[in-house]
Amino acid sequence: MENIQNFQILWFVLIFILFTVYALLDGFDLGIAILLPFLGGTKEEKDTLIASIGPVWDGNEVWLITGGGALFAAFPHAYATAFSGFYLAMMLVLLALIFRAVSMEFRANDPARAGLWEKALIGGSALAALLFGVALGNVIYGVPLTGQMEYAGSFFTLLRPVPLLFGLTGLAAVCLQGACWAVMKTEGALQERSFKAVKKLLWINAITAVIYFLVLVVTFPRLSSNILFYVAVWLTYAGLIALYYSLGRKNDTAPFAESSLSFIGLFLAAGALQFPNLITASNNPQFSLTIYNSSTGLYTLQVMAVIALIGMPVVIGYTVFVYRLFKGKARTDNHY
Repeated sequence: MENIQNFQILWFVLIFILFTVYALLDGFDLGIAILLPFLGGTKEEKDTLIASIGPVWDGNEVWLITGGGALFAAFPHAYATAFSGFYLAMMLVLLALIFRAVSMEFRANDPARAGLWEKALIGGSALAALLFGVALGNVIYGVPLTGQMEYAGSFFTLLRPVPLLFGLTGLAAVCLQGACWAVMKTEGALQERSFKAVKKLLWINAITAVIYFLVLVVTFPRLSSNILFYVAVWLTYAGLIALYYSLGRKNDTAPFAESSLSFIGLFLAAGALQFPNLITASNNPQFSLTIYNSSTGLYTLQVMAVIALIGMPVVIGYTVFVYRLFKGKARTDNHY
């Protein structure tokens, strides 16, 4: 029994890491798209912004696919409950990601309707970022579940104040990631505009983070004795404070790392609160899906651990290779 619990904890941590890395990497993709009309003053500047994410955005989604696959294999009951109960919300996320993907291609190859495709890119990215946060907020805040591990609410059950706060906090963090990426990848007037956007978004994130942490402590008093929560708060504000000083020095490389540190802090607070739950039951805590009552068998968890030991370095190596290959300032001499 102790052996299987060790693997269940291991897979909770691994899935948390996979989704956190996805949020960091695809976060700046979504952020760039959301900020496109605010940062790009001309078509050429918008092309530069899109070119900055063009070589990497689809590779970033490998982390989402890997995280979803790991959740399905390690905790199939939680996966089934989430994807069946949140079906409409999941379809909206999927449609948003599809529109985000195809609109970049159509914007470049359908000049007559480029404005329409640009709006689809912006809207799809903003909707995806918001709904990802709302989904995370719901599994943590709790949703009504039956004794058969089935969702007992409706689509509108998901749109409550606390989950929406998660969505807005995540949306602000994604926009900050995008602006910091633009600072690192652009030059001239476009970079100056990106610096100004980071300054504004820094204060917005500082405010949303305060509200986020306060609501978590008030809603879940047990967090006050969780050391990881205080580590999360420290990481969040350490990143934001370091970012503030980097902006004063006009450093164009450090802001992205500092924004990422702040983002990790927000995620760590959620992970510290959620463990060992996967989906919290708001109507009866005994109905909650945890890593212990919704996992697959020991043998599967062991086999998956071996696969992860082989596969994770490959994914990490691929990611590092791609980012090193396309490092430096963005160029528009491609089809994006």
